[in-house]
Amino acid sequence: MIQSNDGGANVSTDGGRTWSSQMNQPTAEIYGLWVDNQFPYKLYGAQQDNTTLIISSQAEPFSTTDWRTGPGCETGPIMPHPSNPDIVYGSCKGQYGVMNLKTGQEKSYWIGGQSLYGNPASDLIYRMQRVSPMATSPHDPDVLYYGSQFVHRTRDKGVTWERISPDLTAHPACCQGASGEPITRDVTGEEFYSTLYAITESPLEKGVIWTGSNDGPFYVTRDNGKKWTNVTPKDLPPGGRVQYIEASPHRKGSAYFAVYRWMLGDFEPYIYMTNDYGTTWTRLTTGKNGIPADWPTRVVREDPDREGLLYAGTEFGLFISFDNGAHWQPFQLNLPNVPVSDIKAYRKDLVVSTQGRAIWILDNVTSLHQLTSSMKTSEAKLFKPRDGYRTRVSPTVLGPVVEYYLPSVPSEAVVIEILDAKGAVLNSYNSETAPPRGGRGNQGAGMPGVGGAGPESDPDAAPTRRFTPPPRVGKIAGINRFAWDLRNQAGVTLPPGQYQVRLKTGGFSQTQSLNVLIDPRVAADGVTLSHLQEQFEHNMRMRDLVSSVNQLVTRVRDALSKSSNDTRLTAVAAKLLTEPVRYGKPGLQAHITYLASMTSNVDQKIGRDAIDRYQVLKKELDALRAEADRILGGTVSTTTAQP
Repeated sequence: MIQSNDGGANVSTDGGRTWSSQMNQPTAEIYGLWVDNQFPYKLYGAQQDNTTLIISSQAEPFSTTDWRTGPGCETGPIMPHPSNPDIVYGSCKGQYGVMNLKTGQEKSYWIGGQSLYGNPASDLIYRMQRVSPMATSPHDPDVLYYGSQFVHRTRDKGVTWERISPDLTAHPACCQGASGEPITRDVTGEEFYSTLYAITESPLEKGVIWTGSNDGPFYVTRDNGKKWTNVTPKDLPPGGRVQYIEASPHRKGSAYFAVYRWMLGDFEPYIYMTNDYGTTWTRLTTGKNGIPADWPTRVVREDPDREGLLYAGTEFGLFISFDNGAHWQPFQLNLPNVPVSDIKAYRKDLVVSTQGRAIWILDNVTSLHQLTSSMKTSEAKLFKPRDGYRTRVSPTVLGPVVEYYLPSVPSEAVVIEILDAKGAVLNSYNSETAPPRGGRGNQGAGMPGVGGAGPESDPDAAPTRRFTPPPRVGKIAGINRFAWDLRNQAGVTLPPGQYQVRLKTGGFSQTQSLNVLIDPRVAADGVTLSHLQEQFEHNMRMRDLVSSVNQLVTRVRDALSKSSNDTRLTAVAAKLLTEPVRYGKPGLQAHITYLASMTSNVDQKIGRDAIDRYQVLKKELDALRAEADRILGGTVSTTTAQP
């Protein structure tokens, strides 16, 4: 048997005695989506028949360990304070609250203070619907807007509210009674007609505020609420719900409205655009320009990094337009065919909430910003990468990522070279063979790209990092993605800075700049670029020291295999190698690899003890190598540090 509900589905194979869990299904119904300014950014949404939720954009997809609840309830909305993510605004069926996540207490500041339950709409002071609209101001982080039939504004997180508009709804007399009457009275304080459903302030002009209601009208004010103008398109049938408004991030006076009318029996898509503050409107969904005529539209967004690049969420999936809505094409990829309830284009990611499949992120849409009609599909192209971060959190997503287009599978190898700002090659990757990393991942090596210390390494040494395989170069037809691990040919992590990337295949070659930034959290902890440069230089010296001691170990062992009774060699080996017993006394090799592991795993300012200890170990190694030279003759070359 299968039982389904708002949270997912449960399966019983024993007649109902036991049921499967819903915790293995990403089936959340999310009403709306908001993001904050943290790194990595967090997602905020309200889940049907559950709670509000806050989760990292880099959380494990099938784990709830990073999830937490916030203010409000299943309806939301929920959104963070623009500059302080510890302060979160929430709502529950029209009742506003604010929470400081550090205390976990939600303060209730209900506008009007009137119980909404059991009242017909005509008896309410303020009509508020299930998902009452809230909006922060892009010009003042302390300003918050909230919608009933009026626009309300607070500057003190809700302690005081001011009403800055008249009734901005159509307010037909027919529909102001109790919800569900006369058959099934269901007045739970949220099913009211003639309320605002969307509020947005222009990011380009302070005081230009757009609204839309759930009974049709569009309004705009250009003077911070002193005067409002009804700008409803004349060809829009009455009574529809304005689900979302997008104030253009590129053009003053421009906005997009997504209207939803299927509950009135009208399944047509309605997306409108204005470029003159609502004086004239263009309908971007004719039913013949890409979005089917019977696919209702819920949301439209303009990409902040490319003017006219639009994303539309419909009742059955996602669409994209490269020409400001003149033409649309499906942009489903691996997204299920599900209602798209909201979209955010943020930090060059595309974040989508759905009604039934939770939240999805298309990481790094930089290539979309660079696609043009002049681009030839018969030619390869290296896209300019977005800024990446030297970070330990999701480095293949947040780190430096390179995208390139191949018109077909090339017969030759595809090569990606990483260069410094002056053009010197730092590392090279080939689609046919993985780059050599010299014992990378060998326990006890202590440094990436360096041969291991062998079985005599210190058993009590600090654990070395478990390294992932080097990044591979793809060569499929279409878009390929390469995530650079920020390592040079020696396997040492490079500091943030300006680099270049070069793509080569056959006779094709193209180079783009590549900017790597410091992890903002690391910087906030006091670590600077100069600290990371010093760490890199120290780690390169340690890499050479590890390589040098490993060469000496090999040389001494080879000699002992031929002259095992040579007491002079035995004395050198005793100083060089760890005693071959449990918890044996560490030799010089173990001390060196131990020190190497101290500074290679995290982003940090190098401790003075590490620098001083390096000098001590180097002197000991130089002395031991000189002794081996006297016994065996000749010299052992050392490796010179390279970037």
